[in-house]
Amino acid sequence: MSMNKTLIALALGLALSTTACTNKQQAENAAQDAQENAADATQAASDASAMASDAAGTPTADAAAMAADAAANAAATATDAAATASTAAAQAATAGTSEAADMKADAAEAAQNVADAAKDTAQEAKDAAENAKDAGKH
Repeated sequence: MSMNKTLIALALGLALSTTACTNKQQAENAAQDAQENAADATQAASDASAMASDAAGTPTADAAAMAADAAANAAATATDAAATASTAAAQAATAGTSEAADMKADAAEAAQNVADAAKDTAQEAKDAAENAKDAGKH
């Protein structure tokens, strides 16, 4: 093999391994972000539940309870998405090709986006529960 072909082969190998490492890190970051979003959603659901309890016996108790249920459902969705992102990250780490690692990293990022949206939904439901609680006390 000529020196040029050897250098090209080495550069190609380095580029492929760098891509695989980048995809692995991308997937790990997405999984970590998804876990944080799930934790935030779970906290919002817990807060909404407490607010619904505070609203018990008020005219807006049912609205607060419905908002707390919505927050709990969103938290469950975020938790499921975080688990999916973690699985995809683990698969990206062991992928045999850079294309497979890229696909798994993309899947982890998509799951992270779902967890983020679910976190936002849980936060909005918590806010609704708080509003219902406050309205029932006036």
